[in-house]
Amino acid sequence: MTALPASVARDILYHRIMFAITAIRETLGCTIHEAIDVFAARYEALRRDRPDDFIVGSEEYGRGFYS
Repeated sequence: MTALPASVARDILYHRIMFAITAIRETLGCTIHEAIDVFAARYEALRRDRPDDFIVGSEEYGRGFYS
């Protein structure tokens, strides 16, 4: 699998969901649905490994974002 650029993790941590999904799609050449799945997996890994680096809590993250 192709490695994701560091900007994806940064965008996830800084709550820039659309930027992260766009970078995933461009890097992997995948569909929006596949990119959302990759985003979700990366989000969970970051939330587990770097919880203090997020600028919003898990309760707030994704609020108002509909895919």
